[in-house]
Amino acid sequence: MGIRIKKSEYQKIIEHCKKGYPCEACGILSGKDGAVERVYPMENVSDKPQICYFMKPEEQLRVFKEMRQLNLEMVAIYHSHINTAAYPSQRDVELAFYPDASYLILSLFEGEVKEVRSFRIRDNKISEEELQIIED
Repeated sequence: MGIRIKKSEYQKIIEHCKKGYPCEACGILSGKDGAVERVYPMENVSDKPQICYFMKPEEQLRVFKEMRQLNLEMVAIYHSHINTAAYPSQRDVELAFYPDASYLILSLFEGEVKEVRSFRIRDNKISEEELQIIED
């Protein structure tokens, strides 16, 4: 299926990840049927934020409640990789607790975005999917 995201929402993700550099940034994308309607930048509270991310549980709960109230679903989880490719790491695969969500990964080198890719991770299997950035 893949993800469809408006250019303005995509830009919010890019800016959040660049702002978080040299640490990984993370967030949640909500919408319906693969179409992103809202971007929720999250705080990375990992004890090793340069190499992995962990979302603050209270923040996640607040976002899930808001999504439920707005009748939206989690379309994707996004995060950045610092100086590595935009491909799920072994840790990303181990922490892929939402098999119906996409995993959007941004690769940052020296603070600049080099690539952005989207994946599905189910049963420890990674499959790339289409990422469509559409005009507002």
